[in-house]
Amino acid sequence: MEKFVEQTLLYDFYGELLTERQQQVYESVVLEDYSLSEVAEELGISRQGVHDMIKRCNHTLEGYEGKLHLVEKFIRIRDQVREIRRIADQCQVRKIADISNEILEEL
Repeated sequence: MEKFVEQTLLYDFYGELLTERQQQVYESVVLEDYSLSEVAEELGISRQGVHDMIKRCNHTLEGYEGKLHLVEKFIRIRDQVREIRRIADQCQVRKIADISNEILEEL
């Protein structure tokens, strides 16, 4: 899985478990693509401090996933529902396709 997609999914599932400050820095650098220097200047900390915080956040988020496996389960269910949709489309079973679409939208 692409690193950005992985980071985004980990943050989507576990980001609320980070401190408010960690969330602010992580969102700015990873999700909004601000440079380390821009974030450091805005927060009055060093560029290295921002880098270290991002690294710690990634380690923390990966640790949560290692224990809870929520992203792994999400991806597996999403892939299974996509397979259901593919099979339903081949068989032209519209109701199954509609239900699988609803499930995917909720994920």
